[in-house]
Amino acid sequence: MEDQGIIQLYLQRSQQAIAETRSKYGAYCRAIARNIVASPSDTEECENDTYLAAWNAIPPNQPRRLQVFLGRITRNIALDKYGYNTAKKRSRQLEVILEELEDCLPAAETVETEVAAGETARLINEFLYGLEEEARQLFVRRYWYSDSVKELAGRFRLSSSQVKSRLFRVRQKLRVHLEQGGVRL
Repeated sequence: MEDQGIIQLYLQRSQQAIAETRSKYGAYCRAIARNIVASPSDTEECENDTYLAAWNAIPPNQPRRLQVFLGRITRNIALDKYGYNTAKKRSRQLEVILEELEDCLPAAETVETEVAAGETARLINEFLYGLEEEARQLFVRRYWYSDSVKELAGRFRLSSSQVKSRLFRVRQKLRVHLEQGGVRL
């Protein structure tokens, strides 16, 4: 079923919307959640919570791209679950990813308003669109989908050291781009 048909089912409050969403995007949502929370039961819980969140969000929202909409919901739910699970104990998988980006993003206290956060997001999007395709895909797969370096190496047919090196160079370029755009890091 096409995305617009699924969205129409949500708008009609048909429970078939959940079944169609699971059929078309279940594996996608599970992959995002699995890369963040790792536990099979937590992954399943995040996937199911995504369907509930989509049910509650459509209407009033009518997403232009259902896959992106569901991916964002899944990622946020998985990050919340990760935070809950690691409140007292630290898991290294996501910590490493966040540490890699630490030097490229402004500290929370420097982003005082939503306008500043929106400007930072605009600059990041501008930067990503200016990258060559492979570099952009590496960056997004690592920092949005939380793919491991090993997974990226296999996907892009590179060595792990090549992946790390390319990601390092992209982060350095991002840092320069943000600083030139007036973002204080």
